[in-house]
Amino acid sequence: MDYRRKKNLTFFTIGLIFLLSGVEYAVILPTIWRYLQTLEAAPYCLGLALSAFSLTGLLTGPLFGYWSDKTRTTKKIILFANVFEMIGNFMYFMGYSKWLLLSSRLVAGIGTGAGSAIFGLLTRSTAPEDRATAFAAVMACRQAGLLIGPGFNIFLRLCDFKLGPFVVNKYTAPGLFMCLLWTLIQLAVIFMYWDLPPLEKEKAKDRLRGQSKDKEDEQGLVEEDNDEEKPLMGSQEIGGSYGSVVVSNTTMSDPSATSNATLNPISPPLSPEPPETHESSSPSKTSSISQEFLREEVAVLLAAQFITLFNQTALETMVTPMTQKYFGYSELENSVMYSLCGVEVIAGFLFVRWLSQRVTERVILAIGLTICNISGVWCLIFLANPLGGFPWKLTEFVIGVFLQVLGLPFVAVAQVSLFSKVTSEKTQGFSQGVRRSVGGLATILGPLWAGGLTDNMYIMMGVMMGLLALVTIMLAFSYDRMLAPAVEEQVDDSDNVG
Repeated sequence: MDYRRKKNLTFFTIGLIFLLSGVEYAVILPTIWRYLQTLEAAPYCLGLALSAFSLTGLLTGPLFGYWSDKTRTTKKIILFANVFEMIGNFMYFMGYSKWLLLSSRLVAGIGTGAGSAIFGLLTRSTAPEDRATAFAAVMACRQAGLLIGPGFNIFLRLCDFKLGPFVVNKYTAPGLFMCLLWTLIQLAVIFMYWDLPPLEKEKAKDRLRGQSKDKEDEQGLVEEDNDEEKPLMGSQEIGGSYGSVVVSNTTMSDPSATSNATLNPISPPLSPEPPETHESSSPSKTSSISQEFLREEVAVLLAAQFITLFNQTALETMVTPMTQKYFGYSELENSVMYSLCGVEVIAGFLFVRWLSQRVTERVILAIGLTICNISGVWCLIFLANPLGGFPWKLTEFVIGVFLQVLGLPFVAVAQVSLFSKVTSEKTQGFSQGVRRSVGGLATILGPLWAGGLTDNMYIMMGVMMGLLALVTIMLAFSYDRMLAPAVEEQVDDSDNVG
């Protein structure tokens, strides 16, 4: 199987993994609040359940990323991580108590750590100019899962039967359903996923193949020439490979020059695959990695990652109790709402994918933060204490949610693409793990913050608005540094030899 086909199948499988992560989120989120209520859980348990999933992902992300950087493999990591997804979702299906449910989200969250290894693979196997497009496509797959997920929930809510000692109802069925889907993903990874070589190595192999083909063609042309020219013009001389003697017209006219040339030995051509240099770990290398995350542009991108996800998860935690309180929404209405949000986000990612080919990532990031600031102001004014009748409250709510969802694709794609360019490609797995851990910390604190302040909406949304203003100011002062390095490191230096 050729490289292109392997790459397409691998990227397709990655899309399926992110699609399934979106489906899991959309299937479980609309029902987990009432599920906890059936288990007589306190309101704060909702924040704990949502945060537990992110906690283990925060811890395992850098570990899986470091594992990927050291071994340059991701297939085994994904297979290992998916086992925890299957076990955790089955525990969610069992649901004997609120503590088992919380534990199930902890176990399932371990599987999300494989995302750092996947982002590292995408960085190494895509060109910098195509990276934003690739990341946008992968993130759109997750949003497609958010769109499809509520559709599954519409049918899962009709379940009402027993499977041995377990009760299958509209609350436990999502766990069993996701366990089966993650099992199918395991098969897809086994048969349709390959550990792709870095893009630079693949290009080097292509160049060497082209050079060897040119040499073979030149060899055939030389053999058709006169026998008198063969001692002076071998294939290696015509190819101009490193260490060879290229005979010019002056050499042919000057016998002394010819005799001097014949005294020099002809070095063999370069081997098809130049040996790789393995750097040993040292304190200087460790310090360089730590200094990399303290650079101004990296700190701003990590802050944008944390604040936008903190605000997003806080609002998501607030939405379900809010729709129940003001509109009397049940699982069906919430599922439809999340489905409509999924449509908006997918459209946003497609637009960002188109926009990324025309403007730089820092422009996209600035647009996204501007929209998020407008959303924050709207929510602080209209959603902290909704006024008016049902139609007016619903209008305020819809506009607030629309603006919040609209800004997400811009910020998400821009910050992850920029982050992959301003950090070293050699440690992308670990770097992406750190980035995802920062996001994981935000998804832990966001639900806890919102869950504890459902009766103090002004405080909750005021702090969120303050954080958005802070990261916007940081971006304004660091805007000139939000660019990829002008000079890319050359992994294969063979092009400069000779």
